[in-house]
Amino acid sequence: MLSRLRRIPTTIRGQITIIILIALVTAITMGGALEHWAKKSYTGPDLEDMARKLDAIAELLRSASPDERQIILANVHRAGWEISLAPISTFDRFTHSSSVQSIADAMADWFFPPDNDPPPLGGWRTFLDDRRVIAVKIDDDTILLTSDFPNSLLTNALLARGPYYFVAFVVLIVFFFVFAIRAITEPIRRIADAATMSDVSIGSPIFEEKGTVEIVALARALNGMRRRIRQMIDARTRMLRGIGHDLRTPLTRMKLRVERMAESAEKNALLTDIDRIEKLLVESLSYLRNDYANEAPELVDVASILQTVCSEFSDVGAAVAYIGPNKLAARCRPLSVTRAVTNLCDNAAKFAHKVEVRLTEQPDMLIISVEDDGPGIPNELIERVVEPFYRADTSRSASPGGFGLGLSIVADIAHSHHGSLHLRQRFPHGLSALLTIPR
Repeated sequence: MLSRLRRIPTTIRGQITIIILIALVTAITMGGALEHWAKKSYTGPDLEDMARKLDAIAELLRSASPDERQIILANVHRAGWEISLAPISTFDRFTHSSSVQSIADAMADWFFPPDNDPPPLGGWRTFLDDRRVIAVKIDDDTILLTSDFPNSLLTNALLARGPYYFVAFVVLIVFFFVFAIRAITEPIRRIADAATMSDVSIGSPIFEEKGTVEIVALARALNGMRRRIRQMIDARTRMLRGIGHDLRTPLTRMKLRVERMAESAEKNALLTDIDRIEKLLVESLSYLRNDYANEAPELVDVASILQTVCSEFSDVGAAVAYIGPNKLAARCRPLSVTRAVTNLCDNAAKFAHKVEVRLTEQPDMLIISVEDDGPGIPNELIERVVEPFYRADTSRSASPGGFGLGLSIVADIAHSHHGSLHLRQRFPHGLSALLTIPR
């Protein structure tokens, strides 16, 4: 059994080939059975047979005299055939459609014409006074025609070829629909979902390497790319951490030497520059530490976290107020959320007189908004201020402007929760920062 399973193609191309072969065999087998049943259960007009018989009668009439023609027609009528002679001008009244013919009948005529070759005079779709006729030319003045059959959709041509077409259509649609879902659509959807929920800080593969050869190759390539990105980020982080730690020792020596200098404006300027560099190193190393990506999610009271952050800012004199429910439990990374809201409040408190932290709940997410009445950020810079080390006003000093890492950290924390950070202007002035966390 296992050896048979191994013979099944593992590539999409091979599986499509197998499906086509199976579909063809199924269509031939089931189509033959359905044709036999249809011909047994339904009786349709055999237009080909009627045309052949009409040709034979026309051949007799061509070589007969007028009196003999009447005798032949009388004998044909006694045999039950409704045929007649008509002048050749009747051909001009022929039409290729009928006002009483249904759309299904017309489609059957188009797709399932009889096989007789050549077709009768005017073709197989010939109507006279809204009734289907079969006509044969006898001579330059006379034609022979008959309408002795019902205007039925179920002609012999349809009953003979229709079942094969119908079975082939249904079988191919079903087979390829199932194949597309199982072999292509479903694996690609799983890969897309995994990519959406992935976090590059986690080293283990996240794309399931299962399915056809092409899907496995795609998942393996994505896992490899993700692993290389992780290695590049780790190498960059180690390099920057090393530079940061190596700079601390000479900065400490410089600070000690400057502090031994006599009091002067130059000494104060040097100490200010050294303090600024130290703060930059601390914030950079804090940003590179990336603790929020490794923190495990927990079920916590988000409302309590926000109230605590607002209370801490209020204790140092900042006008930061909390608006929202007194209790709201959700799964998140508590330290990361605390850090994100603290950064947003700190950024707002530096430039505004009043800050409001709002917590709202939706069925699929939590929304934490930090709104202030400060000068805001120009619309053309809103997307750039979340970039590391970018500041909207480069002329601001380290206090209160900072180094442009606060919003970058918040955006990374939102991404680690598979959420988002949106900044938008408030009117008439101010800034609103919306932090969304999926539930």
